[in-house]
Amino acid sequence: MANNMEESSPFLPRQKSETTNNELKSTKLNSSTPAPPVAAEPVKPTASAAVPMGWTANGLPIGHGPVVGEPIMRRAQWESGLCSCFGKNDEFVSSDLEVCLLGTLAPCVLYGSNAERIGSAPGSFSNHCLPYTGLYLIGQSFFGWNCMAPWFSYPSRTALRQKFNLEGNCEAVTRSCGCYGGFVEDEERREQCESTCDFATHIFCHPCALCQEGRELRRRLPHPGFNTKPVLVMLPPGEQNMGR
Repeated sequence: MANNMEESSPFLPRQKSETTNNELKSTKLNSSTPAPPVAAEPVKPTASAAVPMGWTANGLPIGHGPVVGEPIMRRAQWESGLCSCFGKNDEFVSSDLEVCLLGTLAPCVLYGSNAERIGSAPGSFSNHCLPYTGLYLIGQSFFGWNCMAPWFSYPSRTALRQKFNLEGNCEAVTRSCGCYGGFVEDEERREQCESTCDFATHIFCHPCALCQEGRELRRRLPHPGFNTKPVLVMLPPGEQNMGR
């Protein structure tokens, strides 16, 4: 038995080493064989995102305009209505009376002044006043009313509305009726409709349209002829008496 134990005892570590070698071979084979691909789970958006919902990366609210992320720009209202011939009770009351008289008696002068203010270029008064006067005389002579000059003057209303982002007549009517939408949301079609409304306003309410534009410009822009730069006057120092 002792011999058997002595003969068997040297084989015990060999058996262990053989088992360990087999385990190493199996692990090598397992590592060499590629693992079957595992389907990746879809990544679900978490609530803690870098950019909050409803806002762009620049921090601007997402609007419904033609460009995604463009903020909604509301159009400004006119300072006075189309039929508010005497304007509002503010510091421009005397100016509103002057505008009303010019629009009734001398619309060519009022239109030239309005066009000069919109262009902000002094000296362009005659370039607008003289053609208007010619068309005014032709309309009064052949048709008995001022029907030619509005064809020439209505672009000034469009330029004024675009300069200050003012609400047009067509947009105001659709907003008051509660049917805002449709073609108004399309910028190109809206501008075509507003230009047509500007033309119709000058045709049917020409003096009132000129007066409204004149009141709006006098409240928003100074006359370009008065945009003079301040002059710095240097005065010499007075006589100084030295005290003893």
